[in-house]
Amino acid sequence: MSLRTAQRASLVDQVIDQLKEQITSGSWKLNGKIPTETVLAEQLGVGRNTVREAVRALTHAGLLDCRQGDGTYVRAISELSGAMARRLRAAEQLEILEVRRALEVEAARLAATRRSDSDIVNIQAALTRREQAWASADVDAFVEADLAFHVAVVQATHNRVLIDLYTDFSAALRTSIAAAGGSLEQNYIPHDGILRAIASGDATAAEHAGHACMEHILIALTETGELD
Repeated sequence: MSLRTAQRASLVDQVIDQLKEQITSGSWKLNGKIPTETVLAEQLGVGRNTVREAVRALTHAGLLDCRQGDGTYVRAISELSGAMARRLRAAEQLEILEVRRALEVEAARLAATRRSDSDIVNIQAALTRREQAWASADVDAFVEADLAFHVAVVQATHNRVLIDLYTDFSAALRTSIAAAGGSLEQNYIPHDGILRAIASGDATAAEHAGHACMEHILIALTETGELD
């Protein structure tokens, strides 16, 4: 996606809208560095002060993160996720896990009755990557693969609100999954039961499998003192 030369009316608002479009469309990736102030000013055909004001507004909204001496990075992909990220930074791990449980258990139940054949393929592929990452003891890969599995389950609900909410919650989930993975090195939590229940269309079994998975994590983290 290319940037357009801004018109004269309400320049800052126009620049804010264009920068926001770069973020929400995925042209600028989450956690990625955006072009410099000088480059943006040239692309947009506006002064650097206009760009600076627009970036400041998006930073205040939680979408961008200005790092002194380093540059500006994409912090969130929507204003909702930006607000959620600010709130979750002050949340306790237990609180995050409890919300995660509510979202993922309901997602598993809904997915069992709404999933398509392609959804099952996606969930299976994510589960395979999760198993491989665990076997290789690659913590970073495991965190991403585990999250990808749950994202695939949520997408199988075909509930746009739930999908968007879970997407906005994902940054905190990475921290949650990393904490669980680090504490459960000898206590693997299988997810294949969730897949089987969803594939068979058994909503009750899917709900129970999702709940059992989250209870296992909550109990284990409590026992290891991660939630103290």
